[in-house]
Amino acid sequence: MIGCLCIHGFTGAPYEVEPLVRFLKEKTNWHIVSPTLPGHGETLRLKGIGYHDWIDHAESELKKLLETCEQVYVIGFSMGGLIASYLAVHYPVDKLVLLSAAAYYMNPKQLALDVREMLSDTFKGGLLENEMFLRYKRKIKETPLTATLQFRRLVSYVRPLLSDIHVPTFIAQGEVDGIVPPKSARFLFDKISATEKKILFFQNAKHLICHCQERNQLFEEVLVFLQGE
Repeated sequence: MIGCLCIHGFTGAPYEVEPLVRFLKEKTNWHIVSPTLPGHGETLRLKGIGYHDWIDHAESELKKLLETCEQVYVIGFSMGGLIASYLAVHYPVDKLVLLSAAAYYMNPKQLALDVREMLSDTFKGGLLENEMFLRYKRKIKETPLTATLQFRRLVSYVRPLLSDIHVPTFIAQGEVDGIVPPKSARFLFDKISATEKKILFFQNAKHLICHCQERNQLFEEVLVFLQGE
């Protein structure tokens, strides 16, 4: 049996990777797990949660897969990409997929464009239809500063480990991502030591790459990578 662990991002939930999970379930008979990290989910309860709690939870889910599956793949989105990278260093993961992985974060130029679009929608009376507003208004209100600091510590903790990744790795990044800049994907590609690695940029994809207009192409690329010899 093949197992696949899909890890969502900071202040997110499994819905961030759900379209990809659904696609893989339709195309394969793999055992796919998409856990909710501590403090995350529909209601954010991040106060008092440390980055090690997120790693520990993902480790626990991975260990369960390793006990029952002959091969295990790990897919990580945004912060989940950093956690997935950590797991690929410390456990016998067969393949690694990094989606909008946050080795760097905040893309000021693109974020400014997104905010400008949001303001434009506000004046036009369409704010409640703006994707960025709908997805991030709750996060801004419910994310304590301490949680953001834990996220930054996680990034600082994992980045030096990237050169220890030797498993086949697929990296995907949106070119108009206002949260994680494209240079993050290039940094990952350069630092990861795997001899088999691939990087793809999607021209119209913002941060939530599994929900972008080009998601069908992305999902097919991920499947081909994971099923390849």
